[in-house]
Amino acid sequence: MPLGLSVDLALQHPDYVPGYREDAAPQGGEGGGSATSGSADWLNVSWEPEEEAANEPVEKYVGFGNFSYVLGDPKFHKALGNTALYVLGTIGIALPLAFFLAHFLRQVPGRMRPVLSFLLLLPGLCLSGVLATLFQLFFHGREGALNQWFVVPMGFEPINWLLDPSFVLPALVLQAVWRWAGFIVLFFLCGMEAIPKAYYEAARVEGAGAWRVLRTITFPAVRHVTVFAAVFLVIDGFASFSGAYNLLGGSGGILDSGLLLVTYLYQVAFPGGSGQFDFPAAAAMSLLVVPLTALVLFLVLFGRNRFSRT
Repeated sequence: MPLGLSVDLALQHPDYVPGYREDAAPQGGEGGGSATSGSADWLNVSWEPEEEAANEPVEKYVGFGNFSYVLGDPKFHKALGNTALYVLGTIGIALPLAFFLAHFLRQVPGRMRPVLSFLLLLPGLCLSGVLATLFQLFFHGREGALNQWFVVPMGFEPINWLLDPSFVLPALVLQAVWRWAGFIVLFFLCGMEAIPKAYYEAARVEGAGAWRVLRTITFPAVRHVTVFAAVFLVIDGFASFSGAYNLLGGSGGILDSGLLLVTYLYQVAFPGGSGQFDFPAAAAMSLLVVPLTALVLFLVLFGRNRFSRT
C-alpha cells in the first residue's frame, strides 16, 4: 500500500491541493475561514500563497513530468554520484577490514575473544546521534583527535574534515565503516567457525603456509558471507540518512560534497530541508532509486555466481 500510494503521488502535479489541504486553505463565504484555521493552525504554515487562492485548480496528474524533472536535476545527479562513492568506499574498506579482524579474533585466547567482539559490536549498538557526536569530536578541525594524533605528528597541516569539500565524503565513509565493521566481523567469525577443522589439519600436513591457508581455505569458505555483507552495505548505503544528517545537519556539506540521496530527498520534501514541500518530486526520486538499487544488487549476486563457478 505505501508503494502504491507513492507511485500515485509521484504522478501528481506539485501544485495540486488535495481536499484535506483545501480545508486548511483560506476560504470565503460562510464562516470566513483563514489560512491559519483548522489543521493548518498547529502547523503554522499556509500551503498555498494567498494570491493564488482564487486561481483555477490545477490538474491532479502530470504523468511522468516529475520523473523528467528529477532526471534533469543536476543536484540529483550529484547526490547519486556521492551515494555511489559512499557505498563503494564503505564496501571497499569494511569488508577486507572485517575479514582480517575476524581472522585475528580466531587467534585470540578464548577468554579475550568475547570482550574484543563486544567492543567491535559496540558502535553498531549505539544510536547514530551518539556516533555523530563522537565523530564531531574526532574530526573537529585543528583540535580534533585525528589531527592531533596522526596528521600533525606526521608533519602535515591539520585537516578541517567537515569543512573541506575533499574530506567530507571520506568522513561519512569512515563513520559507516566504524559503525558496521563490527557487525560484519561477527558475520565472518560465524562463517569461519563453521569451517571443518579437518581442512586446516590437511593443510598443515601438506605444509601450507598461513597466507595460503587463508587464501585457499578460509576465504572461499566464507565467500557467501562476503556477498551477504556486501548486500547489507549496499542497502544501508542507499538508505543512509541519520549519520549524514547528524554530521552535516541535512545540508549536504560544503558544495554538497556530502549530499546523499536520502538527504536530498529530505531537502526536496520537507521544510527542515529546503521548504519546497515538493512531495511528488520526492516520491519520484525515491522510486527512481529502487531500480538502481535492484541493479546493483543483481550485479553483486551475478558476480557471486560467476566467481563461484571459477
